[in-house]
Amino acid sequence: MYYTSMRKAFSMITAIFVILMMSTVSMLVMSTSGKIVKTTTAQYQHAQASLYAKSYTEYAVMAVTAHDRTPNCLEDITGTIGNPAIGNGYQVNTHIQYIASGVTAGTCPVLNAAIINTVTTPLTLIIDAYVRYKDPDNNAQWLSVHRRTVQKI
Repeated sequence: MYYTSMRKAFSMITAIFVILMMSTVSMLVMSTSGKIVKTTTAQYQHAQASLYAKSYTEYAVMAVTAHDRTPNCLEDITGTIGNPAIGNGYQVNTHIQYIASGVTAGTCPVLNAAIINTVTTPLTLIIDAYVRYKDPDNNAQWLSVHRRTVQKI
C-alpha cells in the first residue's frame, strides 16, 4: 500500500514536470514565430517601398518625355498608395532636376548650365524618389526609401 501511493505521487510530479516543459517549449515557439512575422512584415514593406520608388522613377521619365517644357516645367510628382496615416500605405514624392542646354530644357531650371554649351546635348534628368511608410511596430515612426536615378532622354 505504501508503494502504491508513492507511485501515484511520482506520476503526478512527472506529469507536472512534463506539462511545465511543454508550456515552456510552446512559449518559445510562439515568441519565435511572432518575431518571424514582424521581420517578414518589415522586409515586405521595405521591398514594396523600393518597388514603388522604381515605379515612380520610370513614371517620371515617361511624364517628362510627354510633357511640353516650353510653357512650364515638371519638377515634382507626388502620390499616395493606400492610407499611410493609419500605417497601411505609402507616400511617394518624386523630385526632378534637369541637366541640359537651354533649348532642350525649355523653361526648366538647369543644373550645371555653364558646362553644357551645345544645342545637341541631350536632356539629362536627375530623379530623386522618396517613399515613406510607417513602421509596423511603432506607428508614430516613419521609415523611408530613397532612389536616385540619372537618366538621359
